[in-house]
Amino acid sequence: MVEVEAKPRFVVQEHHASHLHWDFRLEMDGVLKSWAVPKEPPTQPNVRRLAIEVEDHPLSYLDFEGVIEEGRYGAGTVTIWDKGTYSLESRKPDKIVFTLSGGTLNGRYTLVRLKNDPKNWLLFKTKTD
Repeated sequence: MVEVEAKPRFVVQEHHASHLHWDFRLEMDGVLKSWAVPKEPPTQPNVRRLAIEVEDHPLSYLDFEGVIEEGRYGAGTVTIWDKGTYSLESRKPDKIVFTLSGGTLNGRYTLVRLKNDPKNWLLFKTKTD
């Protein structure tokens, strides 16, 4: 019997904290690599979104929805906006290219690190479905 390796997963959580943003997370290296995206992630090509790299999160955050209590980091309501799997095309220190298969986000996407601030990236869709 041939074992099929499971595709890595992703989740996008709508996070109503001090400022509304979307938590974009990719399963990599046994954790969720994470970015805070101040505006709704793009569903169409030619729309670029700032994505601010934040600390890695445990895989248990893939299914997290709920309320983070006042006084705690990230206090506010978190709901899953989209989730699914992805295929990694390439991964370099300053550029990650992948194809998302989710309920809302589908197609080829790229994350590119900006030179002026190493925590700032651009997230954009590079090809239609």
